[in-house]
Amino acid sequence: MHLPSLPAQHPQRAQLHNEIHARPPEATTAPVAISHIVMLADAAGREASRAHLAALLRDHHLALPDAQTTHLRMDLGPFRIRWELHTEFVTWTFTAPLNADDFGEREPAGASEVVPREWLAQLPGQCLCGMHLWVLPTQSFGSGSVVPHVLREDSLVASTVADGHGEVYTDFAIHADGFSRMVLLAGGMTPRRLGRLVQQLLEIETYRMAALLGLPAAREAAAVLATAERELAALAESIRSANRDAEPALLDRLTRLAGQVESQYAASHSRFSASSAYFELVDRRIQDIAESRLAGMQTIGEFMDRRLTPARSTCEWAARRQDALSQRVSRMSNLLRTRVEIEQQQSSQELLAAMNQRQDLQLKLQSTVEGLSVAAITYYIVGLVSYLAKGAGKLGWPWSPESTAAVAIPLVAFSVWWSLRRLHHQMFKGRGCLDG
Repeated sequence: MHLPSLPAQHPQRAQLHNEIHARPPEATTAPVAISHIVMLADAAGREASRAHLAALLRDHHLALPDAQTTHLRMDLGPFRIRWELHTEFVTWTFTAPLNADDFGEREPAGASEVVPREWLAQLPGQCLCGMHLWVLPTQSFGSGSVVPHVLREDSLVASTVADGHGEVYTDFAIHADGFSRMVLLAGGMTPRRLGRLVQQLLEIETYRMAALLGLPAAREAAAVLATAERELAALAESIRSANRDAEPALLDRLTRLAGQVESQYAASHSRFSASSAYFELVDRRIQDIAESRLAGMQTIGEFMDRRLTPARSTCEWAARRQDALSQRVSRMSNLLRTRVEIEQQQSSQELLAAMNQRQDLQLKLQSTVEGLSVAAITYYIVGLVSYLAKGAGKLGWPWSPESTAAVAIPLVAFSVWWSLRRLHHQMFKGRGCLDG
């Protein structure tokens, strides 16, 4: 059968389509030991983790990951490895089977114990989270329970999960080996459902620690914001009573403060946004495990709500405080700039008034000079006319030079005055056109 061909494909269609299948849960069968490690790493560290994974696979003669691989699952014989590359961290999950003798009245072995010790110690990045999770069949929980040997009873948190099909126990404590611990009694869950539950429990711990990365940033921001708020209050008081000469210095201080606030905002805003997203993921994963109270014990959701709410509120408060301070600085800057601009406009108006006054004086002076100029030009022209009359008298000119000069004076003076007025009129008319 001939299949119709599709139009030109988006270059990332396959990648976007497969994103829905990224990092799927693995089917899990109890009993099993799982060791989950989260390494905080920058871009170079995440690439180094890929090379570190390749070194382990090379030692076991397995296929190596390519440069585009972001998650990988592989069976290495004594254990299975699950490697996932995230935006800020890398997760390593090791799974090893347990024998019936491994979960008696003692602490069972962790999956990390079968991983090459030297290779495990050299994981790139900084360890943000490490957790041992033991998935046990329900019948193992009785008088010979491993829970008292694994967890601290004084801080025990427990609940039924998966709509009552399983039970989970943890103490949210870091033990002597550097790992936190959790015990999951699988009950009669199918391997696929058990695998989803295991992944959700691991993600709760992972995202909880990632969310708390915003807490140190919030505490650091609080100290900076307190100093900036005091400086802004002092500036506001200074601006209220400042004179014109002090305003440039105040504007410079306010500009420096705005730069400091915006710099601190840029440095921590992304961290607060990421923490908010991680807190939401923790809430969602807790909802996904569908837990309920067990024998009067505190549930994971109740524990998280009680212990994480202050940290979440601190991060949210710091972010809101940054936004509010940035807006206050912006309003103060606009107010001071408006004040400076108004005073500059007043100064400009005063300067224009002074220029108009000087121009009026110049016009009056120019009128005086014009009168003198008319008299001087008339004097010289009449002198020339007198000389002409003297010469013309020998040729028969009937008037004496004095009479001729007397008659010429008003005519010459009027002609000179009229010529200067016309010239000035043309000049001012041309300037008016240019100004228009």
